[in-house]
Amino acid sequence: MRMKTDYLQILKEELLPALGCTEPIALAYGAAECRHLLGEEPVRITARCSGNIIKNVKGVVVPNCEGMKGIDTAVIAGALYGDSSKGLEVLSSVTADDAAALPDDAKRIKVDVSLLDTEAKLHFIISMESDAHSASVEIIHQHLNIVRAEKDGCVVLSKSFEEKEMNTELADRSGMNIAGIVSFAENAPIEELAEIIEPQIKYNKAISREGLEQPYGAEVGRILLKSSSGLYDRMAAAAAAGSDARMSGCSMPVIINSGSGNQGMTVSLPVIIYAEEKGFSHEKLIRALVLSNLSAIHQKTRIGRLSAYCGAVSAAAGAAAAISWLDDGGIKEIDDTIVNTLATVSGMICDGAKPSCAGKIAAAVNAALLAHDMAMTGHSYRSGDGIVKDDVEKTVSGVGQIASDGMSETDSVILSVMLGC
Repeated sequence: MRMKTDYLQILKEELLPALGCTEPIALAYGAAECRHLLGEEPVRITARCSGNIIKNVKGVVVPNCEGMKGIDTAVIAGALYGDSSKGLEVLSSVTADDAAALPDDAKRIKVDVSLLDTEAKLHFIISMESDAHSASVEIIHQHLNIVRAEKDGCVVLSKSFEEKEMNTELADRSGMNIAGIVSFAENAPIEELAEIIEPQIKYNKAISREGLEQPYGAEVGRILLKSSSGLYDRMAAAAAAGSDARMSGCSMPVIINSGSGNQGMTVSLPVIIYAEEKGFSHEKLIRALVLSNLSAIHQKTRIGRLSAYCGAVSAAAGAAAAISWLDDGGIKEIDDTIVNTLATVSGMICDGAKPSCAGKIAAAVNAALLAHDMAMTGHSYRSGDGIVKDDVEKTVSGVGQIASDGMSETDSVILSVMLGC
């Protein structure tokens, strides 16, 4: 099946495995690449980072790093023990002995961190010096997108880029729309879809189970299950528990969505739990996850990978849209589910990656499930109700404008508050 928009390629680009929160992992990847270029152990590392990178690394535990947090930890672990050939699983090669040595490594190797003057939300430059050599690596817009690399002052890699605009190496997303996504999810060959979706089911269920069984972070998922065993609470708890584990350094990988593991879990786990509880076929589950993932990606395309807008909202809206589809909702019910969700919780801010992300996920999922129930009983917010427009695409576009343009200053204020400026 061929459509104007290559939805299959978009799924391949966005549904990737990642070990740990993607921003510290991106720093570790950049550091591993820079160390490879340097050719020997550095004595000094400089990390110049955009505000959103600093925001998303400050409060999250770096996996396989003995519970340590922060930019220093990520770049030192990447430089000394990372394997950049593993992409966003760069720190999966860190051994127990390596992790035990990290506190001493952090004292031995000087790391300077500063704010990078850039218009890009996801942008950083890692520079290293040894006694004899120097090297640097620059990454922008996507977590593994190296656009410049230097060794001893000589450029070894250079790709054109703009700070304001995403580079165009990804599949064109301009033709994405909810109706096209639903059609693709319903009609694309199941073999092609399963190859991409099966790892998401396997990985994300596993880390969710881990978060429910072990006391990670604020234990949001476990607390939810203690207070209620209803289906909707189990769906929210599954996603929250995965975040509990991931934000607190769990070394299990997840399949991400729109550059985020938390969004990857939010967009998938409620759908998985619901489909299993209701006895839907495995093929139906796969097609529902295609719909949920692509709906979330569509919303995030206008917003960007990093923003002051909490991406759990987009992911939860996508999950609820898929649940409406599972319940035989048509395009109207699917559209209304997304609009109802966005009308309710679009104001949730992103103040970095940390344990409270699990609570935000639970809140977003619960709001989206209410939006689903409303849509399936013929109730929806109408054009003129605040940010709601007269169709889903206009509403999605409006939210994107609010998140990317309107919340730009909000982002700066959030960072100032977080850093105590």
